Amino acid sequence: MKGNIMLALGLFIGVIVLLLVIGGNYFYNYGVLRKKKKFMDGNPDLSNNQFESNWRESKEWFQGKPWESIQMKSFDGLNLYGAYLKAKAPTDKTVILVHGYTGRGSGMAFLARYYYEELGYSVLMPDLRGHGQSEGNYIGFGWHDRKDLMQWINYIIEKQGASSQIVLHGISMGGGTVLMTSGEELPKSVKCIVSDCAYTSAKDILLFQMKKMFNIPAFPLMQVTSLICKLRAGYFFEEASALNAVKKSKMPIIFIHGSEDKFVPTKMVYPLYEALNAEKELFIVPKAGHGYAYWVDEKGYKKHVEEFITRFIK
Repeated sequence: MKGNIMLALGLFIGVIVLLLVIGGNYFYNYGVLRKKKKFMDGNPDLSNNQFESNWRESKEWFQGKPWESIQMKSFDGLNLYGAYLKAKAPTDKTVILVHGYTGRGSGMAFLARYYYEELGYSVLMPDLRGHGQSEGNYIGFGWHDRKDLMQWINYIIEKQGASSQIVLHGISMGGGTVLMTSGEELPKSVKCIVSDCAYTSAKDILLFQMKKMFNIPAFPLMQVTSLICKLRAGYFFEEASALNAVKKSKMPIIFIHGSEDKFVPTKMVYPLYEALNAEKELFIVPKAGHGYAYWVDEKGYKKHVEEFITRFIK
């Protein structure tokens, strides 16, 4: 009798473990594996038809400029690609623009246009690993991307010299990436950071989206998925923490977030802002959803960004 009970218990535990492994792999494939994310299409938390013409104009501007295609090998052997546009007049100022989840460098053309046309900067727009032309079969949520970004920074310094003055500007996952990079030992050429609608950590944003999309308990499925991510992509969700990076950062940062952001909730920006022990500013854009702060208040966005970065750029 006792043997039968133990056998039944073992089978029960085995089934539970199998289901968790299946579920963990499902959610890894759903959110981390490089593939088309159908849940992003038509997502009401991301769509805003009001600004479609703005996106088209930015795309046309991008296509009409003499971008130089750049290739770089990552620390773990991936071929990474970026687009570089030299400023119209000689300058040592460069902005590195970092795109969001499932995006690509060219999607930051609206900001490239601003920095290039109005502020006179050179512009570098990399495709993050697992995005655009860059290799990689997973999305890094900023963690491994921070090391790639360090290499892009060094590329600019090698290209333009030790006197380079660099601004890092990221949106959404790009915002998380520049914040995670802020915790590294950055070259003196990096002067300040603009983080727009970033999350506190990969774990936090995935927990938020799991609850919102599936309305299921996070434990222990999130922990299993994180372990699978470590096995398949080389990092735990807990490691990809913008909050932990900001706590040790000494880099000047302006934090921007839309007050109506329902994809990366606005409340995430406050602990990030509070955690930084350095020059900082917080700009909340009323009525702006995720990634639309620039379009909702273009005048205010430019004013806050320009006033902040010119405090640190000569």
